[in-house]
Amino acid sequence: MLKGFKDFILRGNVVELAVAVIIAGAFGPIVENFTTQLLNLIGAIFGAPNFDSLGAFTINGAEIMPGTILTAIVNFLIVAAVIYFLVITPMNKVNDRLAAKKGVVEPEGEAGPTQEELLKQIRDLLANKQ
Repeated sequence: MLKGFKDFILRGNVVELAVAVIIAGAFGPIVENFTTQLLNLIGAIFGAPNFDSLGAFTINGAEIMPGTILTAIVNFLIVAAVIYFLVITPMNKVNDRLAAKKGVVEPEGEAGPTQEELLKQIRDLLANKQ
């Protein structure tokens, strides 16, 4: 039982996940601060993106505010756009440049056969020899 636990903990995916969580925790305040500044800029130009009171109604004294979901969705899309355009896209360009410098450029065009197709070809060749 302990061997299985040890194998699970030392598996690469668990370690990578732990590192990702730690990095995300450290990177979170940067994204939050940047997003806050971006939302403030958008709010100054277009007005605050706050839809909390949109569609609000009251049932038995409880205020229901479905607009809060819309506000959360808009905020999520803004954060996702910031991450994509200011982190992911530049990192992809850097990785492409590094790969080109190392001579590891992926060929464009038609992809080769999949592993399954290669295994079928090997199987057929072996079957023909017998």
